Amino acid sequence: MNLSTLTLLLSTIFTLFFSNSANSTIQEPSLQTNNLVKAGNKYVTLLGTQVNVGDKAPNFKVVNENFSEVTLNNFDKKIVLISVVPSLDTGVCALQTKRFNEEVANLPDSIVMLTISNDLPFAQKRFCKTENVDNIKILSDSVWRDFGSKYGLLIKDMGLLTRSIFIIDEQGKIAYKELVDNLSKHPNYEMALATLKALAPVEPKKDSSLNVNTSNKTEAKSIK
Repeated sequence: MNLSTLTLLLSTIFTLFFSNSANSTIQEPSLQTNNLVKAGNKYVTLLGTQVNVGDKAPNFKVVNENFSEVTLNNFDKKIVLISVVPSLDTGVCALQTKRFNEEVANLPDSIVMLTISNDLPFAQKRFCKTENVDNIKILSDSVWRDFGSKYGLLIKDMGLLTRSIFIIDEQGKIAYKELVDNLSKHPNYEMALATLKALAPVEPKKDSSLNVNTSNKTEAKSIK
């Protein structure tokens, strides 16, 4: 049995187990929003509580590739960008994830970037390996749907999260929110990155050549 077959088998087993046992612990959120996001030409219904800029960011629990629990509180005192995608195995979602994976390498350590989707951890791990995604943290909301419920992102009758971007500042408040108005569109990368840089300015690197030239001039004067 090759690795891809084993991964598919494990994914299927988990899905069946999750459907039969974990569904009893997941309750569909009662709050619904109907006029924010479209799939094609039709609005989708978003389940859960909408949050807004200035709100205290709700804590949430998701899982990493090992099914270990990860919460927002794990990134206390950090600036957190959350890139939310419906599924990593689609074109726009893949490009969105790879774009932020590249950008985070140019940002200070005070900034953490997360990608959250309802893909199973098996699929997320495979995607990261195939696409060489290793800077951004990839997390799954497939177990409890806790993140999607608390941020109003779960698409009714699809089981996916709607495409969106959130930035949470060091005080734990939502500093930026974008719900992309159509599932097929990209988010506004430039606006999100500008917000990050405003919250944590990147100090310009010193010009080492300037230091060398200055020292040479000083040395020349001393010789004279």
